[in-house]
Amino acid sequence: MKLYIMQHGQSCSKAQNPERPLTERGFAEVGAMAEFLKRVAFSCQRVIHSGKLRARQTAELMLQTLELNVPVDVSDIINPQDDPQAFAWQSGSWDRDTLVVGHLPFMAKLASHLMLGDESKLHAEFTPGAIMCLERNNEDNWRLLWMIRPDMVFQGEWAATQLP
Repeated sequence: MKLYIMQHGQSCSKAQNPERPLTERGFAEVGAMAEFLKRVAFSCQRVIHSGKLRARQTAELMLQTLELNVPVDVSDIINPQDDPQAFAWQSGSWDRDTLVVGHLPFMAKLASHLMLGDESKLHAEFTPGAIMCLERNNEDNWRLLWMIRPDMVFQGEWAATQLP
């Protein structure tokens, strides 16, 4: 089973919009990521997002661009400050490749918990729109297969600038 862990795309600040939708750049980067993944035949059988607008928009854009018709679930345990152990416990029973779209620091802590057994050992540098692929083996251990950041695939006007 593969678990795709994705940080939502760049979003507005709370001061700009309390709902924090994706920015124009966020839509462009997530769209570029989805187009890249489509070219390499990315697939999953389930999508989970936090329900927050920016995560929902990211998940919807991924599904639309990848032309995936799969179940979409909203989880209330993948918010920025949630405990990754609760989510990891649920994932132990999954048997389908799953894309999870959420927030920092939760996503980085989840990756560290699954791979290293310690959420405090953050070894993944997520940026808005980044996606990581983990694979679970028969012993319920997770290993990193790959990680892609938007600056690796995005060719828009922001491509030459450093991401925040």
